[in-house]
Amino acid sequence: MKVHEYQAKEIFSRYEIPVERHVLCNTPDEAVKAFRQLGTDRVAIKAQVLTGGRGKAGGVKLANSEELVRQHAQEILNMTIKGFPVTRILVSEAVEIAAEYYVSFAIDRNARSVVLIISAAGGMDIEEVARKTPEKITRYLIDPLIGLPKYLAQRFAFALFEQPEQAKRMTSILQNLYKAFMESNASLAEINPLVLTPQGTLLAIDAKMVFDDAKGLSYVRMDGNIGCMVNGAGLAMTTMDMIKLYGGSPANFLDIGGSSSPVKVIEAMKLLLNDSKVKAVFINIFGGITRCDDVAMGLIQAFDQLQTEIPVIVRLTGTNENIGRKLLKDSNRFQVAETMNEATLMAVKSVKGEIL
Repeated sequence: MKVHEYQAKEIFSRYEIPVERHVLCNTPDEAVKAFRQLGTDRVAIKAQVLTGGRGKAGGVKLANSEELVRQHAQEILNMTIKGFPVTRILVSEAVEIAAEYYVSFAIDRNARSVVLIISAAGGMDIEEVARKTPEKITRYLIDPLIGLPKYLAQRFAFALFEQPEQAKRMTSILQNLYKAFMESNASLAEINPLVLTPQGTLLAIDAKMVFDDAKGLSYVRMDGNIGCMVNGAGLAMTTMDMIKLYGGSPANFLDIGGSSSPVKVIEAMKLLLNDSKVKAVFINIFGGITRCDDVAMGLIQAFDQLQTEIPVIVRLTGTNENIGRKLLKDSNRFQVAETMNEATLMAVKSVKGEIL
């Protein structure tokens, strides 16, 4: 799952990675207002789309007047870049650039490790650099038992910068980017370019983060219309068998695993509701390590974010089951059952349009 540049920069800011001042806008009028708000002589207007190559496609323009800001904002908002229509733009202060660098943390699946990738040849053509002059790009595997302590970050920083002050700033950026990467469960955290200004400041003027959609979930889509969320593969198989026994058809296999935080439950609900064939959701939880109140809170939070009229049937049994059931009943959004038989019948009847 990719996020937009402005969203990645929000994460960077939380981890004290320096970014330029910017304002998210939806209309040319908002862009002009942002230009006034930033109070700078020149701004960059950047399309917010989930694809690369914005600059080459004309999705990044500079403007030094309100008239140009309005004109460029309108032009970019009318664009479609690689199949993605532009509906939002980022108005950022234009930064003077003395040099551009590339920095990222990614997953090296062959090495089964996080890898730091750095280059003094950052910018729009980093892919061309990788193809034609790969020696300009350096990779460092990060030992998961060590992480990125200061002494290692300093070593990597001095590979890019000779000046101690710049290397010190780079050390902090590397440590903070690694922390953001790990704590966000990202598969990629990238700054391209990381720019050095004539004043010696380092700024991330572009930001990219990609996350693992699965979030620790085991998901297989099927052909039915009852979405299933279950903790444990064995219980998942049993749930699907029960649905078939009562004349229904499961839409998927979805195992949320042995520990279910509210965030994981939210992601699981998004997976289920993104399947247009799903006409009802059956959530079957046996609470051991998984706490039923955690699952209940996750469900309530998910439905604060997701608008749906699809019936959701929940069976909670195990750790804190009474607390979990009460939370769900009090929310008035769920059909709550105590046994698997009861819950399965409710799910099958709901997709058949039978009154429960």
